[in-house]
Amino acid sequence: MFEKLRIKEHMEVANCQGEHVGTVDAVQDDSIKLTKSDSADDMHHFLSLDDVEKIDDNRVYLKEDARIPEGLGTKATLENA
Repeated sequence: MFEKLRIKEHMEVANCQGEHVGTVDAVQDDSIKLTKSDSADDMHHFLSLDDVEKIDDNRVYLKEDARIPEGLGTKATLENA
């Protein structure tokens, strides 16, 4: 189990395959708030702390069954290019 205090602003968030999902903007209650720049709709999105598998090498890894909002990560970066 991880400690939510270890999740810091600007940490990368990756899915279970290690692919970029977003960047931590803040931790609010039991959620990770992601930066707007990582979303296709230029809005903040939130991930549940329950979806975090581990924190390793300044990166937050999500569980395989994590609910990742559509338009985040590599797809969003490609769509905005």
